[in-house]
Amino acid sequence: MNADPRDLMEAAADVARKAGDVALGFFRGGIAVDTKSDGTPVTVADRTAEWTARQWLEERFPQDGLLGEEFGETRPGARRRWILDPIDGTKTFIRGVPLWGTLVAVAEGERILAGAAYFPAVNELLVASPGLGCFWNGTAARVSTQDSLSQAVVLSTDERFLQNPTKGAAWRELSRQAALCRTWGDCYGYLLVATGRAEVMVDEGLSPWDAAALQPIIEEAGGVFTDWKGSRTAFGGDGIATNAALAARVRDVLGAGGRP
Repeated sequence: MNADPRDLMEAAADVARKAGDVALGFFRGGIAVDTKSDGTPVTVADRTAEWTARQWLEERFPQDGLLGEEFGETRPGARRRWILDPIDGTKTFIRGVPLWGTLVAVAEGERILAGAAYFPAVNELLVASPGLGCFWNGTAARVSTQDSLSQAVVLSTDERFLQNPTKGAAWRELSRQAALCRTWGDCYGYLLVATGRAEVMVDEGLSPWDAAALQPIIEEAGGVFTDWKGSRTAFGGDGIATNAALAARVRDVLGAGGRP
């Protein structure tokens, strides 16, 4: 049951690559798109990639729980569980845009032990574990040191903020003050923050499988990851990721609670 954090980090990277490469095999292949009960799209690529990850983990960590976007939870009482998003950015994926990824995290309760984010279509991998660092294709990843919002790049998945107009107003003020504002976010935006190519990534809604892998990646790259209440968690239902230099300023502009 016990595993060295480095082994868990390596396992998260391995299973993310395996599942992501399965999804890549369907990319731009003209596959059918179904609609789930919550109105979001799903494809055979999502389901096959998650099933591949589950099989891999069942063979190597048979006592651990599994929580995935497509197939729900297995062994909910397990002390340790793997949290899976086979394709983060399915809407992007089905439109043939390469800015999607496969997310894998392993956690005890809400404490993330390791996380991996693999971007098969652009061949980039991030993997991190608390205290061990964050690595981008094998080299250390670091957030930027930009400390001026007027020079910063800020990102979001959907700038309309349809679920929460109040957050949308705060986002528009943040984007007004920044040097550059871009979307096509999803997990790709967090990759850009963790590797110093952007300073801020904001989402109005995140499920555990969206956020669990990203928290250690951002933090171990030297950044700050919180929910909109200012709590350091991947389970708050939304997310703000920044470099360290702009963490307080960005959360002030967004009206996010607490202090990072």
